[in-house]
Amino acid sequence: MNLHAFLTPPAEAAKRRGPHDRIVMSSRVRLARNLKDASFPGWAKKAERIRLLELIQPAVAGLPDMRDSFVETMDNLSPLDKQILVERHLISREHAAKGAGSGLVLNRDETLCFMINEEDHLRMQALRPGLQLRQAWQAIDQADSLLEKRLDYAFSPELGYLTACPTNLGTGIRVSAMLHLPGLVLAEHINTIISSVNKLGLAVRGLYGEGTEALGNVFQVSNQMTLGDTEAAIVERLEKVLAQIIEHEENSRAVLLEKKPKMVYNHIGRAYGILANAHSISSKETMNLLSLFRLGMDLELFPGVDRSLPDELFILTQPAHLQKRYSDKLSAEERDVLRADMVRERLKQVSRPVTPPPAAPGAELDKPGK
Repeated sequence: MNLHAFLTPPAEAAKRRGPHDRIVMSSRVRLARNLKDASFPGWAKKAERIRLLELIQPAVAGLPDMRDSFVETMDNLSPLDKQILVERHLISREHAAKGAGSGLVLNRDETLCFMINEEDHLRMQALRPGLQLRQAWQAIDQADSLLEKRLDYAFSPELGYLTACPTNLGTGIRVSAMLHLPGLVLAEHINTIISSVNKLGLAVRGLYGEGTEALGNVFQVSNQMTLGDTEAAIVERLEKVLAQIIEHEENSRAVLLEKKPKMVYNHIGRAYGILANAHSISSKETMNLLSLFRLGMDLELFPGVDRSLPDELFILTQPAHLQKRYSDKLSAEERDVLRADMVRERLKQVSRPVTPPPAAPGAELDKPGK
C-alpha cells in the first residue's frame, strides 16, 4: 500500500479542530504492552521479532476501528517515508530507525496508530486535535481491552504491565499534549512554567519528544511515572495542569498586548516580512517564524486568512515533506531555497498584519511600569 496515497493531505490535516486548539495543538495517549514469555525487542533476535510481528500485526489490523488501515513492516518503508511519519507525529524517531521485525498499523483517519517492536512489543497511541485527553484515553483503552483478549500480555500482580523501560511499569500509560506557547516565551515566563510543571512530576519536551528542541514555541507536556496511579487519575492530573498552562498562556498574551503591544506587533510583523520575502530559509527558522505568524492569526491581525494556513505550512516545510514534494534527493541548501519559494508563494495573497492605529501623541504606551 502506498503511504502517501493513504495519509491525509496536509491541507486537510491542518483543518482538524478541537477544544482550546489555539494553544493545545493535539492530545495523545500511548500505552506500552509486551507479550508474556517473550524477550523485549531490544534483546530479541531477528527471528523472534519477526515471529512476534506476525502474531501482533494481524491482531491489531483486525480491530473494528482499524478497518482499511495502513499495515506495513518497517523494512518495507523508505527512510523518507519513515521521516514523514515522524514529522506527522505518527511514529517515534526510535521506531523510524527500525527495520526487519518491526511494523506499523495506522487507521484511516490517523487517530489510532500502533508501533510493533519499537522499545516494547506494542506501543499503541490515540491522537486527537485540541484538548481531548479523555476522548483519546477512551479510544485507546477500548482498543487495548480488545487486544488483551487476543494477545497474552506480560503482567505482574505486583508491578502491573511489564515494560522494557522501568518508568513505564504499571499502567504503561503516557499521556501528553502538544502546546503552542509563544506568549509565555515572549513574556520570558516559560522557564518558570517548565520548572513548576517538572516539580509536579510531569515532563516538558520539545517538538519531537525526548531530547528535542522546542521549535516553533511548541512544547510537549506528559506524565513521567506510570506506577501507583490509575490511568484515569493520570489523565485527570494532566488535564488540570494543562488548564493552568492554557490560562497562563492566555494571560501572557493579554498582558503583552496591554503593556508591550509594539513588541508583539514587531515580532509578528518581522516574521511575516521574512516569510513573505525570503529566498532561502532553514527549517528551524521557518518553524519559529510560523509560530509568530500563527500567534498573529490568533490575535486576528490577518483578517480573512484561513487559520489553518500556518498549521499546513508547519507540515509542508518539514525536510521530508519538502523532499517528497519536489524530489527525493535535495541538499540542505536546495531545501532552504525551495522552502522559501513555497512559503513566499503561499503568502502572496496574505496582506501584512493589520494592527491598531498608533496611540495619540502624549499617550503613555509601552513606558516601563505602565
